[in-house]
Amino acid sequence: MATPQLSPGVLTREVDLTVGRAENVLDNIGAIAGPFEIGPIDEATDITTENQLINTFGKPISTDAQYEYWMAASSFLTYGGVLKVVRTDDDDLVNANGNRSHDTVVTDLKIKNYDDYVANYAGVGQTFGYAAKTPGTWANNLKVCVIDNAADQTLGIGTTTSVAVGQGVTVSLTNQVVAGSGDTSNFTGYLKGIVTGVGETTVDVKITNRVTTAGVSTAITYAQGDQARAILASNTVNFITAAGIVTNTTKLEGGNYAKDWYDQQTLGLTNSTVYWKSISPRPDTSKWAEDRSSKNDGLHIVVVDDLGDVTGIQGNILEKSLNLSKATDAISAENAPQKIYYKDYIALYSDYIYAGDDPSDGSDGSVAASDFSSGFTAITTAAGGWNRNAQGITFNVIGNDTYTLTAGADYSSTGGYTATLGNLITSYNLFKNKDEIAVDYLIGGPGLTDKAQSQAKAGRLLSIANERKDCMATISPHRTDVVDITNTDTQTDNVIKFYSSLASSSYAIFDTGYKYTYDRFNNKFRWIPTNGDVAGLCVRTSVNSYPWFSPAGQQRGILNNAIKLAYNPDKAQRDQLYPLRINSIVNQPGTGIMLFGDKTGLGYASAFDRINVRRLFLTIEQALQKAAEAQLFELNDQVTRANFVNIVEPYLRDVEAKRGLYGFLVICDETNNTPDVIDNNEFRADIFLKPAKSINYVTLTFVATRTGVSFEEVAGRV
Repeated sequence: MATPQLSPGVLTREVDLTVGRAENVLDNIGAIAGPFEIGPIDEATDITTENQLINTFGKPISTDAQYEYWMAASSFLTYGGVLKVVRTDDDDLVNANGNRSHDTVVTDLKIKNYDDYVANYAGVGQTFGYAAKTPGTWANNLKVCVIDNAADQTLGIGTTTSVAVGQGVTVSLTNQVVAGSGDTSNFTGYLKGIVTGVGETTVDVKITNRVTTAGVSTAITYAQGDQARAILASNTVNFITAAGIVTNTTKLEGGNYAKDWYDQQTLGLTNSTVYWKSISPRPDTSKWAEDRSSKNDGLHIVVVDDLGDVTGIQGNILEKSLNLSKATDAISAENAPQKIYYKDYIALYSDYIYAGDDPSDGSDGSVAASDFSSGFTAITTAAGGWNRNAQGITFNVIGNDTYTLTAGADYSSTGGYTATLGNLITSYNLFKNKDEIAVDYLIGGPGLTDKAQSQAKAGRLLSIANERKDCMATISPHRTDVVDITNTDTQTDNVIKFYSSLASSSYAIFDTGYKYTYDRFNNKFRWIPTNGDVAGLCVRTSVNSYPWFSPAGQQRGILNNAIKLAYNPDKAQRDQLYPLRINSIVNQPGTGIMLFGDKTGLGYASAFDRINVRRLFLTIEQALQKAAEAQLFELNDQVTRANFVNIVEPYLRDVEAKRGLYGFLVICDETNNTPDVIDNNEFRADIFLKPAKSINYVTLTFVATRTGVSFEEVAGRV
């Protein structure tokens, strides 16, 4: 219907019949769960390379069956897929941790993952100072080194007077040059300080304030490296003790100059000496705090592999988190809006630790004032605790401190890595909801020690795949059914019995394989299940061909990194297995080790009893679902229906041209969108597909004829 015009002119009108699109969804996402050495608990993490698998979940364990999980995951990655890895939980898992007492730790601390930390451990009042990012013994002996901007300059004063850390110091000055706010000035009055360290014949004194003759007190803030003369040799130093003022006539040592406290500080490592100044300049008050009349919020945090247990290098600095803040609202001046509150920053960006306790009361390692005369101001204040917004706060300081992480524990007290059926099912259940997480292959990995539990695990994977209806589960037989059994008939019977209990499903692929492969991390050859390879073959087929091609055979079915098979069924044994929906893995001389069947786990004859057909429908269904979603909330009329057909038909013609279909028909009109359907706010499209079929059986007939007989005479007679 033309739009009326109120005056002469040309009307340009557009009608968009291109809303939505249909395109292949690359089905290359696998999923596996197992008892890995490190990594977050019950949280799916995307892994694309073996190095990333190592960095996130550790290496295969030499003395435990855990390597089967790891190497099944690694096998899948060799084919080019993306793997969602879940580290399975266990009652014995504990995060290594340390607190400010340096003598006791939390023996049952388990922080599963980031969400668990935020929900349960990010608040105040935690019993640990710092904890390993993930549970396990891997983090035992890591050191977390922390320093804040208590790092002002100190004076080395020679004395025989009995004084203690925290006691006060005063010195009277007349028209002398003293430190102050990073510069120097002539000053008459007296300085106030605090004892920060006591040696045999010397003490370290931090100058905190200068007081004029008029009684005006100014806090002193030093600039790193400033060696302004603070006390002359002619001046008398007075120590303020519990007994009162003690006059000491011994003067400054050395050149009568101040030394920078920060320059003297080390990371507190066991076998090496590393100075903080080699890491970074001292942490100053952040601009965020400074703009809000706060100070002393800055701190550095460094994680060190003290004994070399993680990297093999003693004293190796694993990561540096510099110029963080004690203020909960602090924002980086250079990288706004990035938060620099130390707990939040560490939780988001550290690969090794979480932060727990706030050492904010000034009594747990901070320099605190004691026995001062009237008017002597301490360098800490009761109102200066951490974990608060920066607004007029002088944050308490802790100086330099080192936490040693201990008490981390693995899957059992004996160091084993055995996952229980219940915990494995809990992990795989993370993949139940297809609207929350995309998965194309549920990789079974190894079974459990008990065969019935292995079948139960496989059954749960089939159940999840059937519920989702957008992925496939790949399953291998129980290890003891095929490994170290010399009689192939026994192996055949075992494999048949194992799969006989599993439900019929076109969303499953059953194989016979355990392959022998090299574990370079432990210099051993290993038997590992081939279900990771089968999923990988499907990925490789999608990448190099199309999902509707079979992943079996010489063209696309060759396994990676397979030296030999635990079970190599012959033709007669394959004839037993294939009708029972079991795909053989075979070693074919001159060709290699390959998947030699493309049946799904469907228990009856159907187009969907073939892997290529099931994957064809999964691909088309996912693609057209995306196109259909674009029609939601549009009007169910001829325009919308025509638009949808115009999207679907070109896509299906493309699939047909690429050998995925023999033919198709799309019906989306008034015949299936009846008034009742429209009144129910529904939209219907019927899509008929003739899937292309893979060749499973080849018959070659060779006919010998007499010399004088023409081929036309005998053709079609045999």
